[in-house]
Amino acid sequence: MNKQELLNIIKTKITDKIRNFENLIAETRASSNDTKSSMGDKYETGREMLQQEINNLQRQLNESLNQLSVIQKISAEPMDKVQNGALVKTDKGFFYIAASVGEIVYENQKLMAISAESPLVKAMFGKKAGEMFSVNTISQTIQSIE
Repeated sequence: MNKQELLNIIKTKITDKIRNFENLIAETRASSNDTKSSMGDKYETGREMLQQEINNLQRQLNESLNQLSVIQKISAEPMDKVQNGALVKTDKGFFYIAASVGEIVYENQKLMAISAESPLVKAMFGKKAGEMFSVNTISQTIQSIE
């Protein structure tokens, strides 16, 4: 598998997510401005709910920006142990340790792009091909690392 192409796919997914959050925030702010009225408390509650939604979207946007920052520091170089940027094949599947963007289908192969902060990665971190690890009583063997 070409790790540079995988990185580009992940960057695109995160960039799309960022653009989506920015659009949602802009739309929500616009609808918040539309609720300004002289009719009193009823509209104040509505504006407060919209502000909470904006805050929630802003938090998600910041998480996506942090993911993009992490991705930009990842090297596509081959690796010999599990670390950030490693493409790990276990007897249960493929895992790309980069950012948590979920399932990616690449060259007809499913793989999971997961964060170094996930329990799965923490269990396998630093291990080499041939070593075993266990998460939630499920054991896996690392078959290869790229």
